[in-house]
Amino acid sequence: MIQTILKYRAAVLLSMVMVMTYSCSSDDEEDLGNWTDSSVFDGSARSSVAYFTVGSTGYMGVGYDGDDYLNSFWSYNIDGDYWSQKADFPGVARNAAVGFEIDGIGYIGSGYDGVDELSDFYKYDPSTNTWSEIASLPVVRRSAIAFSANGYGYFGTGYDGENDMKDFWRYDPSTDQWTELVGFGGNKRRSATSFTVNGIVYMGTGISNGVYLDDFWAFDPSTETWTQKLDLDEEDDYTIVRSSALGFEMNGYGYIACGESSGALTSVWEYDPTTDEWDLKTPFEGTARQDGVVFSNSARAFIGMGRTGSLYLDDLKEFFPMDEYDDED
Repeated sequence: MIQTILKYRAAVLLSMVMVMTYSCSSDDEEDLGNWTDSSVFDGSARSSVAYFTVGSTGYMGVGYDGDDYLNSFWSYNIDGDYWSQKADFPGVARNAAVGFEIDGIGYIGSGYDGVDELSDFYKYDPSTNTWSEIASLPVVRRSAIAFSANGYGYFGTGYDGENDMKDFWRYDPSTDQWTELVGFGGNKRRSATSFTVNGIVYMGTGISNGVYLDDFWAFDPSTETWTQKLDLDEEDDYTIVRSSALGFEMNGYGYIACGESSGALTSVWEYDPTTDEWDLKTPFEGTARQDGVVFSNSARAFIGMGRTGSLYLDDLKEFFPMDEYDDED
């Protein structure tokens, strides 16, 4: 009888240790990721800007500050932690435009000027601080996505003033021409996000017909084909669905941060392309926001700007995804 009781107590203690170990591991995993303050933006608070990164410099321009559509353009020095105002964007003031970078040249175009969806596009040369107009998109659009790969720019989805869209276009800077692509089997959407890991572009989130979308896709630029990945609510393990979020890459992992889903969000999710799985990271350590900006050069990443409701923001924070959370820094 005594031996039976002792065995039972030992089993209970072992199970308690196992539960405590699992709980600590889960907590440690969710607490992985730290945030530190960076230089507050020198200009007016704004959201829905267009942005891109060239080397160790982030660039952002246009947007909306709650009263006016903007055409000012700024750079953020990642190594020096300071802002500089650059030559104004030459097109009409707008928000909900897109930006991307090809071979050290930045591109900004499309968007909304308060009356119309737009199709014009411009390129920016950081070495001379000058803008040049390039071929316009064959379509008007706002709240689209854009990215670059293999020396081309790609543009797709968004809202054309009447409908949400799912088309994609390729820009060739050597010929200054846009060509429509075929083959994307996902849903129409606006306000989606994307990131690139090891040459593959991953795209998801967004909203259409009032529904936050959960399909997630990989684009191979070498074949210009799309492959569907696990949904963003797979088996209810994930709560990644949202719109107006930020996507970026660091050290071989993809990230989706902040955004909006019946209110502004702070949550940050890390994607492992080798397993097609997501892990929750420490939330953004600041005001919840949508329509923000992210500067990332693979080694470092910074999130800022955006809005929550009618409050427009001008702060900037650096993200350290592999560091333990420290609430004292």
